[in-house]
Amino acid sequence: MSAPIWRKSSRSDTQGNACVEVASLPGAVGIRDSKNPGIGHLSLSADVFGALLGRIKAGQLGL
Repeated sequence: MSAPIWRKSSRSDTQGNACVEVASLPGAVGIRDSKNPGIGHLSLSADVFGALLGRIKAGQLGL
């Protein structure tokens, strides 16, 4: 298995304060903090990741 390719969010803060990265994982989507990639990542199913993005876009998470 090859290493995941992490991509930084286009919404990340230009000063590096709010940086999120995502990667396609086998059967999941990975999410991690780009400032601290060594501490691990969250793995979500594609359905749960899609629902999370929908709630973020709708302003339902207070982000």
